[in-house]
Parts: sequence; C-alpha cells; structure tokens
Amino acid sequence: MNAAIRLGWRTLRRDLRAGELRLLIVAVLLAVAALTAVGFFADRLQGGLQRDARQLLGGDAVLVTDNPTPPAFAQRAAALGLDGAMTYTFPTMARAPDAQGGASRLVAFKAVAPGYPLRGSLQVAATADGAGEATREVPAPGQVWVDAGLLAALDLRVGDTLLLGDAGLAISRVIVIEPDRGAGFMSFAPRVMVNQADVPRTGLVQPASRVTYRFAVAGGARAVKAFSDELDAVIKKGELRGARLESFESGRPEMRQTLDRASKFLNLVALLAALLSAVAVALAARGFAARHLDDCAMLRVLGESQRAIATAYIVEFALVGLAASLLGVFVGWGVHHLFVLLLAGLVETALPAPTLWPAAFGIGVGLTLLFAFGLPPVLQLARVPPLRVIRRDVGGLRPASAAVLGVGTLGFAALLLAASSDVKLGGIAVGGFAGAVLLFALLAWVAVKLLRRLVNEATAPRWLVLATRQISARPAYAVVQVSSLAVGLLALVLLVLLRTDLVASWRRATPPDAPNRFVINVMPDQEEAFRTALNGAGVGRYDWYPMFRGRLVAINGKPVSPDDYADDRAKRLVDREFNLSNAADKPPHNEIEQGAWTSGEAGSVSVEEGLMETLGLKMGDTLSFDIGGIPSEARITSTRKVDWGSMHANFFVMYPVAAMPPELPVTYMGAFRAPEIWPPRSPASRGPLPPEGAPSILGRPGDGSTSFDNALVRQFPNVTNVDMSATIAQVQRVLDQVIRAVEFLFGFTLAAGLVVLFAAVTATREERAREFAVMRAVGARAALLRQVQRAELAGVGLLAGLLASIVASVIGWGLARWVFEFSWTASPLVPLAGGAAGALLALAAGWWGLREVLRRPVVATLRQAAE
Repeated sequence: MNAAIRLGWRTLRRDLRAGELRLLIVAVLLAVAALTAVGFFADRLQGGLQRDARQLLGGDAVLVTDNPTPPAFAQRAAALGLDGAMTYTFPTMARAPDAQGGASRLVAFKAVAPGYPLRGSLQVAATADGAGEATREVPAPGQVWVDAGLLAALDLRVGDTLLLGDAGLAISRVIVIEPDRGAGFMSFAPRVMVNQADVPRTGLVQPASRVTYRFAVAGGARAVKAFSDELDAVIKKGELRGARLESFESGRPEMRQTLDRASKFLNLVALLAALLSAVAVALAARGFAARHLDDCAMLRVLGESQRAIATAYIVEFALVGLAASLLGVFVGWGVHHLFVLLLAGLVETALPAPTLWPAAFGIGVGLTLLFAFGLPPVLQLARVPPLRVIRRDVGGLRPASAAVLGVGTLGFAALLLAASSDVKLGGIAVGGFAGAVLLFALLAWVAVKLLRRLVNEATAPRWLVLATRQISARPAYAVVQVSSLAVGLLALVLLVLLRTDLVASWRRATPPDAPNRFVINVMPDQEEAFRTALNGAGVGRYDWYPMFRGRLVAINGKPVSPDDYADDRAKRLVDREFNLSNAADKPPHNEIEQGAWTSGEAGSVSVEEGLMETLGLKMGDTLSFDIGGIPSEARITSTRKVDWGSMHANFFVMYPVAAMPPELPVTYMGAFRAPEIWPPRSPASRGPLPPEGAPSILGRPGDGSTSFDNALVRQFPNVTNVDMSATIAQVQRVLDQVIRAVEFLFGFTLAAGLVVLFAAVTATREERAREFAVMRAVGARAALLRQVQRAELAGVGLLAGLLASIVASVIGWGLARWVFEFSWTASPLVPLAGGAAGALLALAAGWWGLREVLRRPVVATLRQAAE
C-alpha cells in the first residue's frame, strides 16, 4: 500500500509538470468556485435575514390579533422574563384645519407606548426634508409624528395641527424609518403615530372598529421560543380567533420574493457551471487515460500489480480533487464578496460571517466530480495488458460500465438538487441536461449515419469528401464530440436566453412606465369627472375597475367558516371580506389558466388560481357572497394567473359582466402613471394658467407628479391616492442589482463551457494527427488538410449548435413557466443563431487546440504510431 501511495505521488508530480491535469483542475475549480460563491452568499444572506427579522418585526415574536390582546398573554410574557410592547393600527382619515384648507387624507393610524420598538430603531427628523436620527422616544401626549408625504398632501408643516377624529394634535416630528412597518396595502398610506394616551381623545376606536393589535415580546431565545410555542398551541386549538404569530416571511413578503428570485437565478447559473464541469471532467479524464495507456503497460511489464496501479491513480485523483476543490473554495470565498457588493441594499445591515457548510459542500462536489466522472476511465489503466508494449492495438479504453457511471451520476445529481434549494429548478436543470445528453447522442448517431448518403463523392469538393470520411470513419468519436459540444452550447445558449428574454420578461412585470398611483374610494357620481380629469392630464392608459366588498359565506351551498380550514391563510381569507370587481373583458395583465372568460355570462365568476388552491376550490364550484347584505351566487367558470407585484389593479374574484345590479354598494379604483410634467402644456396651447381655486384639476402650477397629486386631492378630496413611486423604484433597483450579479457569475459558466468545447475538440487530437500524417505521406497538401479540418469542425459545431438551441428553448420555457413564473416564448431565430455560434466556437476551439497537429513532422508521427 505504501509503495502504491508513493507511486501515486510520483505520477502526480510528473503529470503536473507535463500539464496532463490542467483541464481536470480547471474544470473542478470552476464548478466548486461557482457553487461555493453562491453558497457563501446564500448562507450569509440567510443568517442576516434571520437576525434582522427581529428588527423588521419590532420584536423577537409578535402576536397579531383583531381584538385587544388578553392580559393573560402579557402576564405570561412577564413571567418568562420577556419585555412586551403593545401597538395597534387602523385606517382612518386625517385632515388639516379649515383655516389651512381643510384637506383630508386616508392615513395608517398607529398608537404606541414607551418602550416601542423592542427591536430595531425608529428614526425621525425635525423637518420634512431633514436627516433622520435614531430615537428611543415616542410621541408625547398631545403630539403626533407623521410621514413627510402627509405634510405635502395636506399642505402642512411641522408645528401645525393635525385633526384626528375629535382631537387636534401638534405635528412635532417627521417619521423617516419605522422598522416594523410591514408591507400590507395600508402600509402605503401615510403613517401617523400617536401616544396611546391620546387615543381616547380621538374617539376613533369604537366597538365595531377594524383595529389590528400587535403584542411584541423580546428577550432570551429560550424564553421567546417557550412563549411562541404556547401561543402557537393556543391558536391551533382555536381558543384565540383572528390571531396569528407573525414571522419574517409574513412581515416582509415583497423582499422575501425578490430575494428568492435572485437566489433562483444565481443557483441556476451555478448549476449550469457544475453540469458543464462534469462533462469537461469526463472528457479530460478520458483523454488523460488514453495518453497513459502505454505508461501503464510498461508498469505491468515491470511487475506492478493491477491493484497497485489502481491505488496510485486513486491517490493521484484524490490529491488533485482535494487541491482543486480547496482552490475553488478560496476563489468562491473571494467572489461572494462581489455578490455582497452587487446586491448591497437588499439587507440593510452588515451580513454575519458564513458557516463552514458551503466550503464542505464545495469540497464534496469537487471530489464527487473527479471520482464519479474522472476516475472510471482512468481505473481502466490498471487492466491494460503487458502485451500492449509490443502490440498497440490491444488494451484500448472501453466505455465505462453503466453501474459505475450510474452511481456517480446519481450522486452528483443528488448534490446538485441539494445545491439548487428548489425542487423544480434542480429537477428541470438536472433532468433537462440528462435528457438532453441522451437526445444529443441519438440524433448525432442518426446524423452520422445519414452523412455518407447525403454527400455525393463523385461531385462534391475533395475537402468535403475527406471531411465526411473522417467523421463517418469513427462514428463513436463523432457522437461523443457532437454530444459534448451540444451540452456545452446548451448551457451557453440557455444562459443567453435567460439573460435576454427571461430577464426582459421579469422587467416587463414591473416596467419603468408601470402604474405608480393607486386611487380608491372614487364614488359612482365622480367616475366620469375623474376619468375626464385623467384624460385631460394626458393620462391615456390606466386600469379602471368597479370595486365592492363581499364575504364568502358558502361553497356549493354549504356554509363556510374559518374552522373548516387548517391553513392559517385560508382561515384569514374566509374570516374577511374580499375586494370583488366586474368587467366585460378579461384584464389584459391576467392570464386564463383554466376554463374561459365569457363576456356577459351571468351567474359566473373568475377566481385567482392561488385562492383556488388555498381554499380547495375547483372549476364548477358555486360561491355564495354576502355583498353589503345583498346575496350573490355564481359558478366558477375560469381561473386566472395574477402577478400581484405587477403594480396593476388585481382582484381575487371577478364577475365577467359589464355591470352589476344597481343596488350593490360600488366604488371605483384605478391604477395609472402620474404625469412627470405638470401642468401639461403644449407649445400650441400656451396661455395663462387657470386661476387658483378654479374647478379644474390643473390647479396651481407645480413641479411634476407631486403637484398633480395635490391638484387631484383638491378636486376630489374624498379619494385616496396612494403613491407607489418609491416601491417601483426599489423593485427596479433590485432587478438591476440581481442582473449584475447573474452576469458576473455568468463568467464562470462561460469559462466552463469553453473548457468543455476545448476538451471535446481536442479529445481526438492523437487520432487526427495519425490520420493527417498518413494523408500527408501519400501526397495531401497542408492547405487541403486545413480545409478538411475546418469543414469537420464547422459541421460538428453547426449540428451541435442547432440541437443545443432547440433543447435550450424548451428548458428555458420550462424554467420561465414553472420556476420563475413568467410568460416567455423563444424567438424562432434562436436555432439558426445557435447553429452559427456553434460552428464559430468549434472552429475557434479547433484552431487553438489542434493548430499544432498539422505542424508535426510526418515521420515522427508515423514512427510514434508504429511503436
């Protein structure tokens, strides 16, 4: 055993000096670096999110209820040594004093007490445009803190009075950062924060008020867990209706979704790099084994046993795999810091240090790559017969056993599925590549068989005839070469498609011209005037829908209640009213998944697919709603796919009719993009502006959309106008950051793809050298042989590119539909472009890897072949 280890060490040093292991090391390094870079970043990001979740919630755990928190829970928290803080929120109207215009605005009212927040930091400023400063105080009795947007909407300043219900409170601070604000629709309304002692003065909280109570606790991890477990048990037993324990995922779903999509993109690119590296390792290892056949035959002649030779190569590959994996981990550690910079801002504070898991996983992947795909052909060297020393035609490499390759492939696939962190993503990527390899091999075999029949040797150019003979003379090599090139090109084409079409689809979900204003509470008698005002302001495209609230009371005639469901979300949906709507035509930003939208079909509804799944509904079910005391019954005739992040007006349930019964309590809502230049004045219509106070939305001259909002509020004071500009800007910024990170990691996959191309093209270098030497010996000129080589490479690359592009379009469509949830269709020109790119890349790789083949002396090549 010691002798075999020493032999493995000597062969490792010799092969390193000779450059025999270069491709293997590069392939393993790229795979490990790509996976660990994403792994380190994801590990630190997850740690940061778990740590920051407490600040985003305002505590370590938060009990959210529809009624005042029972005193028993506060007492139990105190008994466990936990700090507690109660806040409650609800929507209400705030207004300016009559002397200052009397404008009103829907606000998100929040009552706090000393000690708020338990986690995180509240930042306030002395003026609307002042810098925020952290504070541990809360508004003093008689004072109110507000968002800067409310001051602009009501034309107020710090020091003025804000009227809330029956109370007038002095505005003393402007809220800059509120850590536990959340992401619900009411979070977009301006915040007003008051001391709980002032709530009775306002008279706003009445027995029927819709108030959300939040009881936050903070303290030791063990005590928090005990408190949370007790609360969870009470909630599951149904002893505390309308209650839930809030987590980070429920508190910040918009950031969670963005980070999940970013992780999926990064994981996909890393998976492609690892898959390509596996192909490169397999090709490079087979070439390595082919070059060592004669050496091993000589070792057998000198008395080395098969076991000693096999052990030596296992030691060599273990050392190479460990060294390349460690180097890949080091590179991945450095690269992940660039991800942190490129995605800065998604997590507000510094990320914690990563765990050792990504490094251990990377080393495991590197060793698996070499042992699963590199070692099987190399272990055949131990079985080379000594007779090969005098007979070069014996002891050649054979295909690896199906059992060895199967076990290695399954192990590697399991690692990649674990690395993907998403079953659909890993399944489509790994399964798609596995199916593609088999498909490429089959089609390549068919193409090689047809090649000789399609080329007429009597009329075709001589170089084409020779190139055809070269390919058809060794069909197995041709199949391996085409399949390997196609796999490499598949990953490259797939990434290009994702970078262009898929990312473009993502951008289209929230384009730069997406609606940035939501308006609600438009009364029926205001509809015509409001739409006329929008048209007059140059807003030509906008969503406009009636809206009415209804409670689901029965399904298929059976009454429903929250107790019928185990899922918390289902309980909340059944226990609340839905925002319902109607329209003759399907909303253009919704897709029909099942059934059909039939305009004017009475007694039917279209339901969002997520609601169908949550409530266990199916096509044809009959839903009964109570709409303001008016019963409504309708059958589900279609389901819609709704993108809730599209910034358009969306609804769970819609009636496909132009008008509902006139007795329904209907208001209107709209979504539009506010004009950036205000007032809109064309050169042909420049004239005096309307006087202040004129009954027109043009109002006073101003600066952009803010002046437009103020003019809109003046003309329609009861309408709630929600500004989404900051949200859209944040989404666009995050998209840009994610795309930059994906493009950076794309470099790893591009490098792995080029390694595969190079390995595939150079896999038959020695055979080509011998064949060209023979042809040169019988009189073929170098120019003719160059034409033959180029034609062969271009043909193989063209076929591989066509196959890769077609399969890449299919896999890309699957990823778009089932992983990233986009509507995406690849261009029909993709196969043509892929074929051309494949031919060019194959020619380039062949020029680099095979340029010395035609320069070898004929005598030296023939003598080596004869030895």
